[in-house]
Amino acid sequence: MLITSTRKKSLRTLLALATAVSLVAACGGGDDDGDSAEEPAAEEETTTEETTAAPVAEAGVLTDVCPDPLVIQTDWHTESEHGALYNLLGDDYTVDKGRSATVGPMTLDGVDLGIDFEIREGGPAIGFSSPASIIYSDDSVHLAYANTDAQILTYQDTPMLSVVAPLEKNPQMIMWDPATYPDVEDLEDLRDLGVTINIFSGQTYADVFIAQGVLTEDQIDPSYDATPARFIAEQGAIAQQGFASSEPYAYKNTYEEWGKDVAFTLLNDNGFPIYSQTIAIKPSMKDEMDACLTEIVPIFQQSVVSYHGDPARTNAMIVDINEQYDDGWVYTAGNAEFAAGAMAQYGLVGNGPDDIVGNMDTDRIQEMIDAIAEAGLSDTSLTPADLVTNEYIDTSIGL
Repeated sequence: MLITSTRKKSLRTLLALATAVSLVAACGGGDDDGDSAEEPAAEEETTTEETTAAPVAEAGVLTDVCPDPLVIQTDWHTESEHGALYNLLGDDYTVDKGRSATVGPMTLDGVDLGIDFEIREGGPAIGFSSPASIIYSDDSVHLAYANTDAQILTYQDTPMLSVVAPLEKNPQMIMWDPATYPDVEDLEDLRDLGVTINIFSGQTYADVFIAQGVLTEDQIDPSYDATPARFIAEQGAIAQQGFASSEPYAYKNTYEEWGKDVAFTLLNDNGFPIYSQTIAIKPSMKDEMDACLTEIVPIFQQSVVSYHGDPARTNAMIVDINEQYDDGWVYTAGNAEFAAGAMAQYGLVGNGPDDIVGNMDTDRIQEMIDAIAEAGLSDTSLTPADLVTNEYIDTSIGL
């Protein structure tokens, strides 16, 4: 694993931070085997046990260093999985509904960094296009979300270079009804039972799992429409894709026709360890963005620490932004609280195999390059260095 740091950044870092989240056991498992979703965060508070010398960046550190406003394109509606981004907005942000953008002074722990930060919604707001396609078609966008598998598959047309990973694990999971399938713990168990798995069309993980023998082709149904209708109508007879930090709360608390727990297993824990929702640039812009990245990447790292240490302000902001967009996407305080707790509980946010948050393990990248090639979806000419760099990471920042 390559981990480098070019210099001591202007960011003064946290000395100690511990986040304690009570783990709830079900389906006989922890996060490696059929996780339960018995309100891991909505009913049990995530608490910060100790915080010392809260870090701050120097006021105005990004002035004349980064573009103003600095614009990032996300992949979906505003949600707590994006907490490290929205945590960097000052309280006097504004929502531009027409452009599906939220903009405000960029701040960290109350310190104004000297530029504005603009966060653009993805998903329906961009016609379900990829963030990579947007950054290549709109020169006003400087950063965009990226996923390892998409980076591999689209490298020839829209190459993206990830510079920091706010999430340690991909939140994507496959869920099932624990009452219908009480002995299921992972995808191989679903395979052995021949359970239909309803997913979005074109999902790379399905092809990889089929090639690896983890799943069978005939059990994949790529007709998922992002609604709970079929899962509920079939009374949990099928399995379905989702986010570990979202659907478990919604199925128990929002979808009254279901109103109970689901069980799930993370794709990450079944042999698909991509990095999702990384912050990436066009490789061709690296030299131009170098000075900005040197300053901004540690700020993103520290924002991960700050948000997950105390997510309340940012969660309230996320709920308010969704209300202002008023676009049919409903995201409540309960959703936000659950997501923040679930990300901690299931290791979706955290340090890598070291004490550093935000860096990327190149062994994991190589594993995915090989797996996707073996599934016949790409060649093996890519290297991890084509897709990620840790050179801007401050190795002293961690959870």
